[in-house]
Amino acid sequence: MKMPFFITDLTSALSFLTRLRMPDLLMAEMPAGARAAWAYPLAGAIATILPAIALAGFVWLGASPLVAALLAVLISIMVCGGLHEDGLADAADGLFGGRDRATALAIMKDSHSGVFGVIAVVLSLLLRAAALAALVAHHGPTAAALLFIAAATAGRGSLVLQWTILPAARTDGAAATLGRPGVRTTASAEAIALLLCVALGIATNAFVQVVIGLAFAGIASLLFSAFVRKRIAGHTGDTLGAAAQISEIVFLTTLVIAA
Repeated sequence: MKMPFFITDLTSALSFLTRLRMPDLLMAEMPAGARAAWAYPLAGAIATILPAIALAGFVWLGASPLVAALLAVLISIMVCGGLHEDGLADAADGLFGGRDRATALAIMKDSHSGVFGVIAVVLSLLLRAAALAALVAHHGPTAAALLFIAAATAGRGSLVLQWTILPAARTDGAAATLGRPGVRTTASAEAIALLLCVALGIATNAFVQVVIGLAFAGIASLLFSAFVRKRIAGHTGDTLGAAAQISEIVFLTTLVIAA
């Protein structure tokens, strides 16, 4: 039986962005590639359900908000296989360590992490955990868990945005082999991210903060994309992962500041 495209695209997005095993029955006969980009924000939300439950659950069991937040972030990394953290580390090493475009791309292709990459990942972990802990203290564990899902959704939306507005920096990279999302695909991804985040903002009585967070996350994504264009003239899989991480961090920290 042939599955509807929205099921196979979502399955493809989950299979690519997470370590979750997808049934072969739900996979498309041909690789979806960039066509499935519309489902990335939704896949990010689904992938964060377990970490969000863990965040609230550990707090209810008596853990401090910071400990619960750190554990939730670690579970999120396990679910996604550290995909975006790896991208952040490689992008930081290449963009800040490379003297020119060729050197930056060569560094990003190297699997070893340098000082910029290590610093970037450590800061990512600490900032997300600290922000989530602050949200638990201000909004309560349930609302913080829902806002954690919103942040993941916003991050994947930013990933798709950079994927669309920048060309591939190299033709043999992982991102290039997937193709490039079309305007309609990108518009669908951004609309899904917006609707999910707004719905979660309303559910947590943080609608205004979520809107402000989305605005700043979008600005951060565009500024980072402009920097990437200047340094290497296009995106790579690593810069896409970094875009997701940066937007997620900015979204969460903005929620804390605007609370």
